[in-house]
Amino acid sequence: MSNQEGSFVTLGQRVLARPLKVRMHYGHPDVFDRVFHITRGGISKASQIINISEDIYAGFNSTLRQGNITHHEYVQVGKGRDVGLNQIAMFEGKVAAGNGEQVLSRDVYRLGQLFDFFRMLSFYVTSVGFYVCTMMTVLTVYAFLYGKAYLALSGIGAQLESRAQITSNAALQSALETQFLFQIGIFTAIPMIMGFILEQGPLKAVVNFVTMQLQLASIFFTFSLGTRTHYFGRTLLHGGAKYRATGRGFVVEHIKFAEIYRLFARSHFVKGLEIVILLLIYMVYGYEDSTVGYILMSFSSWFLAISWLYAPFIFNPSGFEWQKTVEDFGDWTNWLLYKGGVGVKGEESWETWWDEEQSHMQTLRGKFLETLLSLRFLFFQYGVVYRLHAADSSTSLRVYGVSWVVLIAIVLLFKIFTFSQKTSVNFQMFLRLFQGTVFVLLLAALALLIVLTALSFGDIFASLLALIPTGWAILSIAITWKPVVKRLWLWKSIRTIARFYDAAMGMVVFFPIAILSWFPFVSTFQNRLLFNQAFSRGLEISQILSGKPADA
Repeated sequence: MSNQEGSFVTLGQRVLARPLKVRMHYGHPDVFDRVFHITRGGISKASQIINISEDIYAGFNSTLRQGNITHHEYVQVGKGRDVGLNQIAMFEGKVAAGNGEQVLSRDVYRLGQLFDFFRMLSFYVTSVGFYVCTMMTVLTVYAFLYGKAYLALSGIGAQLESRAQITSNAALQSALETQFLFQIGIFTAIPMIMGFILEQGPLKAVVNFVTMQLQLASIFFTFSLGTRTHYFGRTLLHGGAKYRATGRGFVVEHIKFAEIYRLFARSHFVKGLEIVILLLIYMVYGYEDSTVGYILMSFSSWFLAISWLYAPFIFNPSGFEWQKTVEDFGDWTNWLLYKGGVGVKGEESWETWWDEEQSHMQTLRGKFLETLLSLRFLFFQYGVVYRLHAADSSTSLRVYGVSWVVLIAIVLLFKIFTFSQKTSVNFQMFLRLFQGTVFVLLLAALALLIVLTALSFGDIFASLLALIPTGWAILSIAITWKPVVKRLWLWKSIRTIARFYDAAMGMVVFFPIAILSWFPFVSTFQNRLLFNQAFSRGLEISQILSGKPADA
C-alpha cells in the first residue's frame, strides 16, 4: 500500500500536472491560493455526502474557473499511513464511494463538457475512469462465470464441444475453452512497478516486485479490487457516501473475527461465496474434458474468490493462533445471538448491524435496480433442478414448480425448528416432542425417497447449491422492500432467516481458519510473512510478558 501511495504522489502527480494538465487537489500536502479561492466561492463545500472527497472538488473548482494546478517537488517526508488491512479497506471504501458521488456530480459533468477531447480523456482515466474500469473488471469475471455456468447447465456447451470436435472447428473450440490465465487485479500495480523502474532501475524493480509477490501482494491487490468495486457500485446505485474514520494507529494487534465479519460480509464474503458456487456448479456440470482444462479455466476465479474470503485473516496479526481463534468464535457467536434495542451499537449486536447495513437503500430507483440485481440468484435453482437424477431428464415446468414447493416446505420446517415461545413448561415439552417427531419423520421420508425414487445423495447436495441462492434472492428483495414486508407481518421471519444465513456464511468462512489454527507452524509462518524478525520476536516477548506460556 505504501509503495502504491509512493508511486501516486511522485510519478503520478508529475504526469498529471505535465503534460496532461489534469492534476487536482488530492489532500493535505497540496497548497491553496487563498485569494483565488475566496473570491471564487470559497474553499468549503456545500454537501457532506456529494462532496465527501472535499479535496478533489477544490481542484474541480479551480479548473472550472480557469485556474491551473501545478506540481512542485519538495523534500519527500512521511505521513501517518494506514497499515492494517481494515483501515486500508475503510480508506479505499471512502475514496471509492467519493468517486461514485463524483460520477453523479455536476462538477465532473461540466468538466467533461468543457475540456477538449484529449484533456477530457486524460481527466477521465485519472479520476472516475479508474473506478469504472475496476468495476468493469469484476463485472467481466461475473459475466464470464455466469456464461460458463449457463452453457454447462443448459447442455449447450457440451453439444457445441462435440460438434466442434466432429467438424474439427478449432476456432469454436478455442472460444469454448476461454480462460482467464492472469488475475486482472494485479494490473492495478503497474504504475507502482513503473515507479520502481524509474527510481531504482529495472533489476531492482524486478527484485522488489518478486519480493512483494512472496509477501502475497497479489492477494492484497485482488482484495482491494473488491473493496473499490463494492463501494463505487453501491454509491452509483443508491448514493449516500459517508466519511469513514480509519484512524492512523500503529496496527500490530489482532482484529477479532466478528469485527472482520462486520466490515467485509457484504462487500467481499457474499460475492466470494457466489463465485465459489458458480465454480462448483461448473465443476460438477461443466463440459471440460480434463481436470487440467478446468484448472486453467478457473484458476484465476478461484484465486479471486479465496482472496475475497480469506485475505483479511491472512493479513490479520496472530490470525491463526488457536487460543485467539477460540476466543474469536465465542465473541462472534455472542454478537450474532445478542438482541438489538435502543442504544445498542452494531459492534454489540447482529440485529443493530443488520439494520445499519440496509440504511443506504433510500431511493425508489435504487430499490428497483437492487431488485433486478437480486434476480440473478434465481438462475441457480432454474438451472440445477433439471440436472437432478430425480428429474429424469424432464424439461417440464412441473419440475421447477416442485422445486418451489420443496423450498416452501424447507422454510416451514425452519420455522418449526426455530420456534421458541416463552410460555408454560408443558407447552415447551410438547414443542420439543413435536420438533423431535418432525425431525424423525423427515429423515424417514428422505430415506424412502432415496430408496423408492431416482433421488440420490448427490441430488440432495445439488439441491442445496440450487436453493441457497434462491433463499438469498428472496431475502435481498424483502430487505429492499422493507416497508411492504413489515405491513405483511413478515419482517420477524425475514430477520430470523437472515440471521441463519449470516451464521451459515460465518461458519463457512471460519471453518478453514479453525482447521489451520490447529497447526502451530501456520501461525509462525504468518508472523514471518507479516512482520520482520524484530516484530516476530516482539510478539513472542509480549506472550512471555503477559504470563502466557510460549506454546499458547
